[in-house]
Amino acid sequence: MNPKEFKKILVGVDDSPDAQLAFRYAMNRAKNDRAGLVIVSVSENDDMNVYQALSKDYVSEKRKQLMQHVAKYQQVAQRFGVEDVSTVVAEGNPGKVIVDEVIKDVKPDLLVIGAQAKSGIEKHFGSQAAYMAKYSPISVLVVR
Repeated sequence: MNPKEFKKILVGVDDSPDAQLAFRYAMNRAKNDRAGLVIVSVSENDDMNVYQALSKDYVSEKRKQLMQHVAKYQQVAQRFGVEDVSTVVAEGNPGKVIVDEVIKDVKPDLLVIGAQAKSGIEKHFGSQAAYMAKYSPISVLVVR
Protein backbone atom coordinates (compact mmCIF):
# COMPACT_ATOMS: atom_id res chain seq x y z
CA MET A 1 0.00 0.00 0.00
CA ASN A 2 1.43 3.38 -1.00
CA PRO A 3 1.40 6.15 1.57
CA LYS A 4 -0.60 9.19 0.53
CA GLU A 5 1.25 11.57 -1.72
CA PHE A 6 0.67 15.24 -1.07
CA LYS A 7 0.35 17.93 -3.73
CA LYS A 8 1.02 20.98 -1.52
CA ILE A 9 2.70 21.04 1.88
CA LEU A 10 2.54 23.99 4.28
CA VAL A 11 5.30 24.20 6.89
CA GLY A 12 5.48 26.63 9.81
CA VAL A 13 8.92 27.98 10.75
CA ASP A 14 10.14 29.97 13.74
CA ASP A 15 13.81 28.88 14.07
CA SER A 16 13.19 26.56 17.03
CA PRO A 17 14.88 23.13 16.91
CA ASP A 18 11.48 21.44 16.38
CA ALA A 19 10.59 23.86 13.58
CA GLN A 20 13.93 23.10 11.94
CA LEU A 21 13.07 19.39 12.05
CA ALA A 22 9.62 20.14 10.65
CA PHE A 23 11.18 22.15 7.82
CA ARG A 24 13.61 19.35 6.94
CA TYR A 25 10.78 16.78 6.98
CA ALA A 26 8.58 19.01 4.80
CA MET A 27 11.42 19.61 2.32
CA ASN A 28 12.10 15.88 2.00
CA ARG A 29 8.42 15.05 1.66
CA ALA A 30 7.86 17.79 -0.93
CA LYS A 31 10.84 16.61 -2.97
CA ASN A 32 9.81 12.93 -2.80
CA ASP A 33 6.15 13.65 -3.63
CA ARG A 34 7.05 16.36 -6.18
CA ALA A 35 4.74 18.56 -4.13
CA GLY A 36 4.66 22.30 -3.77
CA LEU A 37 6.12 23.63 -0.53
CA VAL A 38 4.77 26.75 1.16
CA ILE A 39 6.81 28.12 4.06
CA VAL A 40 4.89 30.26 6.57
CA SER A 41 6.04 32.39 9.46
CA VAL A 42 3.78 34.48 11.66
CA SER A 43 4.79 37.74 13.30
CA GLU A 44 3.18 38.03 16.70
CA ASN A 45 2.09 41.50 17.74
CA ASP A 46 2.12 40.42 21.42
CA ASP A 47 5.87 40.91 21.65
CA MET A 48 5.64 44.61 20.70
CA ASN A 49 5.15 47.37 23.22
CA VAL A 50 2.44 49.96 22.63
CA TYR A 51 4.80 52.48 21.04
CA GLN A 52 6.24 49.89 18.65
CA ALA A 53 2.77 48.66 17.69
CA LEU A 54 1.70 52.22 16.89
CA SER A 55 4.78 52.86 14.77
CA LYS A 56 4.08 51.97 11.13
CA ASP A 57 7.83 52.07 10.44
CA TYR A 58 8.56 49.56 13.21
CA VAL A 59 5.82 47.16 12.08
CA SER A 60 6.87 47.54 8.44
CA GLU A 61 10.54 46.91 9.26
CA LYS A 62 9.67 43.85 11.37
CA ARG A 63 7.61 42.41 8.51
CA LYS A 64 10.40 43.14 6.01
CA GLN A 65 12.94 41.35 8.22
CA LEU A 66 10.63 38.34 8.57
CA MET A 67 10.08 38.20 4.81
CA GLN A 68 13.87 38.24 4.23
CA HIS A 69 14.33 35.51 6.82
CA VAL A 70 11.65 33.26 5.29
CA ALA A 71 13.22 33.84 1.86
CA LYS A 72 16.37 32.13 3.21
CA TYR A 73 14.29 29.02 3.97
CA GLN A 74 12.94 29.22 0.42
CA GLN A 75 16.49 29.30 -1.00
CA VAL A 76 17.49 26.27 1.09
CA ALA A 77 14.48 24.29 -0.18
CA GLN A 78 15.19 25.27 -3.78
CA ARG A 79 18.86 24.26 -3.48
CA PHE A 80 17.70 20.95 -1.97
CA GLY A 81 15.71 20.29 -5.13
CA VAL A 82 12.13 21.27 -4.28
CA GLU A 83 10.89 22.82 -7.51
CA ASP A 84 7.79 24.71 -6.36
CA VAL A 85 8.57 26.75 -3.22
CA SER A 86 6.75 29.84 -2.02
CA THR A 87 6.47 31.81 1.21
CA VAL A 88 3.78 33.43 3.32
CA VAL A 89 4.28 35.97 6.09
CA ALA A 90 1.30 36.73 8.31
CA GLU A 91 0.62 38.61 11.54
CA GLY A 92 -1.29 37.66 14.67
CA ASN A 93 -1.79 34.56 16.76
CA PRO A 94 0.14 31.85 14.88
CA GLY A 95 -2.24 28.92 15.38
CA LYS A 96 -5.35 30.90 14.63
CA VAL A 97 -3.87 32.73 11.64
CA ILE A 98 -2.53 29.53 10.08
CA VAL A 99 -5.78 27.59 10.59
CA ASP A 100 -8.25 30.39 9.80
CA GLU A 101 -6.44 32.33 7.07
CA VAL A 102 -3.30 30.75 5.62
CA ILE A 103 -4.74 27.27 5.02
CA LYS A 104 -7.82 28.78 3.32
CA ASP A 105 -5.63 30.95 1.06
CA VAL A 106 -2.91 28.40 0.26
CA LYS A 107 -5.10 25.27 0.08
CA PRO A 108 -2.42 22.76 1.15
CA ASP A 109 -3.22 19.13 1.91
CA LEU A 110 -0.67 18.77 4.75
CA LEU A 111 0.48 21.11 7.53
CA VAL A 112 3.86 20.33 9.12
CA ILE A 113 4.75 22.10 12.38
CA GLY A 114 7.20 21.73 15.22
CA ALA A 115 5.94 20.55 18.61
CA GLN A 116 7.78 23.24 20.56
CA ALA A 117 8.87 26.70 19.57
CA LYS A 118 11.74 28.93 20.59
CA SER A 119 12.00 29.91 24.22
CA GLY A 120 10.74 33.26 25.42
CA ILE A 121 7.88 35.09 23.77
CA GLU A 122 8.09 33.05 20.56
CA LYS A 123 7.52 29.83 22.55
CA HIS A 124 3.85 30.74 22.12
CA PHE A 125 4.04 29.31 18.57
CA GLY A 126 4.84 25.83 19.94
CA SER A 127 1.95 26.02 22.36
CA GLN A 128 -0.21 26.45 19.28
CA ALA A 129 0.68 22.99 17.91
CA ALA A 130 -2.21 21.31 19.74
CA TYR A 131 -4.60 24.06 18.59
CA MET A 132 -3.58 23.61 14.96
CA ALA A 133 -3.78 19.82 15.18
CA LYS A 134 -7.28 20.06 16.65
CA TYR A 135 -8.80 22.74 14.44
CA SER A 136 -6.98 22.38 11.12
CA PRO A 137 -9.23 21.28 8.23
CA ILE A 138 -6.29 19.32 6.77
CA SER A 139 -3.88 16.64 8.03
CA VAL A 140 -1.29 17.92 10.52
CA LEU A 141 2.09 16.39 11.24
CA VAL A 142 3.62 17.61 14.52
CA VAL A 143 7.39 17.03 14.55
CA ARG A 144 9.63 16.77 17.59
